[in-house]
Amino acid sequence: EYELIGETLDDAAGEAFDKSAKLLGLPYPGGALLSQLAELGTPGVYELPRPMLHSGDLSFSFSGLKTAVLTLVREQGDALTDEFRADAARAFQEAIVEVLVKKSLKALKQTGLGQLVVAGGVGANKQLRSTLNNEAKRKRFRVYYPELEFCTDNGAMIALAGCLRLQAGTPAKQAGDFAVQPRWPLMDMSASGAK
Repeated sequence: EYELIGETLDDAAGEAFDKSAKLLGLPYPGGALLSQLAELGTPGVYELPRPMLHSGDLSFSFSGLKTAVLTLVREQGDALTDEFRADAARAFQEAIVEVLVKKSLKALKQTGLGQLVVAGGVGANKQLRSTLNNEAKRKRFRVYYPELEFCTDNGAMIALAGCLRLQAGTPAKQAGDFAVQPRWPLMDMSASGAK
Protein backbone atom coordinates (compact mmCIF):
# COMPACT_ATOMS: atom_id res chain seq x y z
CA GLU A 1 0.00 0.00 0.00
CA TYR A 2 1.23 3.47 -0.80
CA GLU A 3 0.56 6.95 0.48
CA LEU A 4 1.64 9.75 -1.83
CA ILE A 5 3.15 12.60 0.19
CA GLY A 6 5.00 14.43 -2.60
CA GLU A 7 5.72 14.13 -6.29
CA THR A 8 7.32 15.93 -9.17
CA LEU A 9 5.21 18.61 -10.77
CA ASP A 10 7.20 18.42 -14.02
CA ASP A 11 10.60 16.84 -14.65
CA ALA A 12 11.78 14.09 -12.33
CA ALA A 13 15.27 14.47 -10.89
CA GLY A 14 16.71 11.93 -13.36
CA GLU A 15 15.10 13.71 -16.29
CA ALA A 16 16.60 17.00 -15.12
CA PHE A 17 20.04 15.34 -14.89
CA ASP A 18 19.76 13.90 -18.41
CA LYS A 19 18.37 17.09 -19.98
CA SER A 20 20.96 19.31 -18.29
CA ALA A 21 23.71 16.92 -19.36
CA LYS A 22 22.55 17.30 -22.95
CA LEU A 23 22.68 21.09 -22.59
CA LEU A 24 26.30 20.71 -21.47
CA GLY A 25 27.12 18.64 -24.55
CA LEU A 26 27.08 15.19 -22.95
CA PRO A 27 25.51 12.17 -24.67
CA TYR A 28 22.20 10.64 -23.60
CA PRO A 29 21.64 9.29 -21.03
CA GLY A 30 23.89 11.82 -19.39
CA GLY A 31 23.03 11.84 -15.69
CA ALA A 32 25.98 9.68 -14.62
CA LEU A 33 28.32 11.57 -16.96
CA LEU A 34 27.14 14.91 -15.53
CA SER A 35 27.89 13.61 -12.02
CA GLN A 36 31.40 12.58 -13.07
CA LEU A 37 31.95 15.99 -14.64
CA ALA A 38 30.66 17.71 -11.48
CA GLU A 39 33.46 16.09 -9.47
CA LEU A 40 35.91 18.19 -11.53
CA GLY A 41 33.99 21.44 -10.95
CA THR A 42 34.75 24.17 -8.46
CA PRO A 43 32.05 24.80 -5.84
CA GLY A 44 30.47 28.25 -5.77
CA VAL A 45 31.38 29.40 -9.27
CA TYR A 46 27.71 29.38 -10.30
CA GLU A 47 24.69 29.61 -8.04
CA LEU A 48 21.59 27.87 -9.38
CA PRO A 49 18.07 28.00 -7.90
CA ARG A 50 16.79 25.40 -5.45
CA PRO A 51 13.26 24.89 -6.86
CA MET A 52 10.48 24.50 -4.30
CA LEU A 53 12.96 24.15 -1.44
CA HIS A 54 10.76 26.32 0.77
CA SER A 55 7.38 25.45 -0.77
CA GLY A 56 6.00 24.03 2.46
CA ASP A 57 5.12 20.71 0.84
CA LEU A 58 7.06 17.63 -0.23
CA SER A 59 6.69 18.01 -4.00
CA PHE A 60 9.44 18.79 -6.48
CA SER A 61 9.87 20.83 -9.64
CA PHE A 62 13.07 20.66 -11.63
CA SER A 63 12.15 22.27 -14.96
CA GLY A 64 13.24 25.70 -13.66
CA LEU A 65 16.63 24.32 -12.67
CA LYS A 66 17.04 22.91 -16.18
CA THR A 67 16.10 26.34 -17.57
CA ALA A 68 18.75 27.95 -15.34
CA VAL A 69 21.37 25.62 -16.85
CA LEU A 70 20.13 26.57 -20.34
CA THR A 71 20.54 30.25 -19.44
CA LEU A 72 24.13 29.64 -18.26
CA VAL A 73 24.92 27.80 -21.49
CA ARG A 74 23.43 30.57 -23.64
CA GLU A 75 25.43 33.20 -21.75
CA GLN A 76 28.62 31.29 -22.65
CA GLY A 77 27.80 31.34 -26.33
CA ASP A 78 29.92 28.99 -28.40
CA ALA A 79 32.70 28.89 -25.81
CA LEU A 80 31.65 25.90 -23.66
CA THR A 81 35.03 25.21 -22.13
CA ASP A 82 35.70 22.09 -20.10
CA GLU A 83 36.08 24.29 -17.03
CA PHE A 84 32.69 25.95 -17.59
CA ARG A 85 30.98 22.61 -18.16
CA ALA A 86 32.49 21.13 -14.98
CA ASP A 87 31.57 24.17 -12.86
CA ALA A 88 28.02 24.26 -14.27
CA ALA A 89 27.63 20.52 -13.66
CA ARG A 90 28.84 21.02 -10.09
CA ALA A 91 26.34 23.84 -9.49
CA PHE A 92 23.49 21.79 -10.98
CA GLN A 93 24.28 18.71 -8.91
CA GLU A 94 24.64 20.73 -5.69
CA ALA A 95 21.23 22.33 -6.29
CA ILE A 96 19.40 19.11 -6.99
CA VAL A 97 21.04 17.22 -4.12
CA GLU A 98 20.19 19.98 -1.66
CA VAL A 99 16.53 19.90 -2.68
CA LEU A 100 16.29 16.10 -2.56
CA VAL A 101 17.99 15.87 0.84
CA LYS A 102 16.00 18.66 2.48
CA LYS A 103 12.68 17.31 1.16
CA SER A 104 13.63 13.80 2.34
CA LEU A 105 14.47 15.07 5.83
CA LYS A 106 11.19 16.97 5.92
CA ALA A 107 9.32 13.81 4.87
CA LEU A 108 10.93 11.83 7.68
CA LYS A 109 10.00 14.49 10.21
CA GLN A 110 6.45 14.87 8.88
CA THR A 111 5.76 11.11 8.91
CA GLY A 112 7.65 10.33 12.11
CA LEU A 113 9.49 7.52 10.34
CA GLY A 114 13.12 6.66 10.95
CA GLN A 115 13.95 4.88 7.69
CA LEU A 116 14.44 6.21 4.18
CA VAL A 117 14.72 4.17 0.99
CA VAL A 118 16.36 5.88 -1.98
CA ALA A 119 15.57 4.28 -5.33
CA GLY A 120 15.81 5.18 -9.00
CA GLY A 121 18.65 6.34 -11.19
CA VAL A 122 19.57 9.39 -9.11
CA GLY A 123 19.92 7.03 -6.14
CA ALA A 124 23.31 6.11 -7.61
CA ASN A 125 24.59 9.68 -7.30
CA LYS A 126 27.68 9.79 -5.05
CA GLN A 127 27.03 13.27 -3.68
CA LEU A 128 23.40 12.40 -2.84
CA ARG A 129 24.45 9.21 -1.06
CA SER A 130 27.25 10.93 0.84
CA THR A 131 25.03 13.81 1.96
CA LEU A 132 22.19 11.50 3.02
CA ASN A 133 24.60 9.20 4.88
CA ASN A 134 26.02 12.17 6.79
CA GLU A 135 22.52 13.41 7.65
CA ALA A 136 21.49 9.89 8.72
CA LYS A 137 24.37 9.77 11.21
CA ARG A 138 23.67 13.28 12.44
CA LYS A 139 19.89 12.93 12.76
CA ARG A 140 19.86 9.22 13.62
CA PHE A 141 17.76 7.68 10.89
CA ARG A 142 18.53 4.76 8.60
CA VAL A 143 18.94 5.12 4.87
CA TYR A 144 18.83 2.24 2.40
CA TYR A 145 19.88 2.08 -1.26
CA PRO A 146 19.61 -0.67 -3.85
CA GLU A 147 22.87 -2.03 -5.23
CA LEU A 148 24.22 0.39 -7.84
CA GLU A 149 23.37 -1.92 -10.76
CA PHE A 150 19.68 -1.68 -9.78
CA CYS A 151 19.68 2.13 -9.70
CA THR A 152 20.08 2.55 -13.44
CA ASP A 153 16.84 1.02 -14.69
CA ASN A 154 13.34 1.33 -13.27
CA GLY A 155 12.59 -2.02 -14.95
CA ALA A 156 14.12 -3.86 -11.98
CA MET A 157 11.88 -1.97 -9.55
CA ILE A 158 8.81 -2.60 -11.69
CA ALA A 159 9.65 -6.32 -11.91
CA LEU A 160 10.03 -6.56 -8.12
CA ALA A 161 6.71 -4.76 -7.57
CA GLY A 162 5.05 -7.21 -9.98
CA CYS A 163 6.63 -10.17 -8.19
CA LEU A 164 5.42 -8.93 -4.79
CA ARG A 165 1.90 -8.46 -6.19
CA LEU A 166 1.86 -12.02 -7.52
CA GLN A 167 3.09 -13.33 -4.15
CA ALA A 168 0.28 -11.35 -2.47
CA GLY A 169 -2.25 -13.18 -4.64
CA THR A 170 -2.88 -10.47 -7.23
CA PRO A 171 -3.97 -12.24 -10.40
CA ALA A 172 -1.75 -11.72 -13.42
CA LYS A 173 -3.28 -9.70 -16.23
CA GLN A 174 -3.25 -11.06 -19.74
CA ALA A 175 -2.30 -9.00 -22.77
CA GLY A 176 -5.33 -6.95 -23.77
CA ASP A 177 -6.80 -6.96 -20.23
CA PHE A 178 -5.29 -3.59 -19.39
CA ALA A 179 -4.48 -0.26 -20.96
CA VAL A 180 -0.90 1.00 -21.11
CA GLN A 181 -0.42 3.97 -18.80
CA PRO A 182 2.93 5.77 -19.11
CA ARG A 183 2.41 7.37 -15.69
CA TRP A 184 0.42 5.07 -13.47
CA PRO A 185 0.02 6.67 -10.03
CA LEU A 186 0.90 4.36 -7.16
CA MET A 187 -2.24 5.50 -5.37
CA ASP A 188 -4.29 3.73 -8.07
CA MET A 189 -2.77 0.40 -7.05
CA SER A 190 -3.36 -1.79 -4.03
CA ALA A 191 -1.84 -5.04 -2.81
CA SER A 192 -5.02 -6.89 -3.75
CA GLY A 193 -4.95 -5.71 -7.36
CA ALA A 194 -5.25 -2.71 -9.63
CA LYS A 195 -8.36 -0.57 -9.56
